[in-house]
Amino acid sequence: MKIIAFLGSPRKDGNTDLLLKETIKGIGILRLEVKTFNLNEMNIKPCQNCGGCDQTGECIIEDDMTGIYNDIRAADRIILASPIFFFSLSAQTKTMIDRCQSFWCEKYLLKKPVLEGKYGRKGLLLLVGGMKKEVGVKCGDATAKAFFRTVNVSEHKVLSFLGVDAKGAILKHPTALKDAFEAGKELVSM
Repeated sequence: MKIIAFLGSPRKDGNTDLLLKETIKGIGILRLEVKTFNLNEMNIKPCQNCGGCDQTGECIIEDDMTGIYNDIRAADRIILASPIFFFSLSAQTKTMIDRCQSFWCEKYLLKKPVLEGKYGRKGLLLLVGGMKKEVGVKCGDATAKAFFRTVNVSEHKVLSFLGVDAKGAILKHPTALKDAFEAGKELVSM
């Protein structure tokens, strides 16, 4: 089973990073590996809406996103981990998602969706935010849902924690790490 994860937080060892690491531990007990992309450390240019992918389903911009496309295509499980900034996913996460416009063209214009593969395709969205209102979770999930649907992930779970802002505050949450560990195990269970 091929599993990939996108860390969309700019804060090293921050709440989102810690939550993702615990999720990966849950996957790891089943002796499965996760390829993680730290989006903040990658050179990914925003989508230019140039139309370069309209006819082929392939983005013409050459940067670190070029290598990600094949991993998305081959993945059985995809994890998106992002802090909630201004009611939405981080810019790092959103930039990667926007560059998946090529998958949208491939699926909807060219009628060639990403294949489901042997294990099917499932997703997990991890969200952490300082605010206590659910609107950030709803907006972030709406964006993630569009991404997942575009890359042919028909089912995804959302694990969110609100009121968690200071670096490392997730460690004080009574259930967050356990919940993330279990979500990882559940994601890869058949």
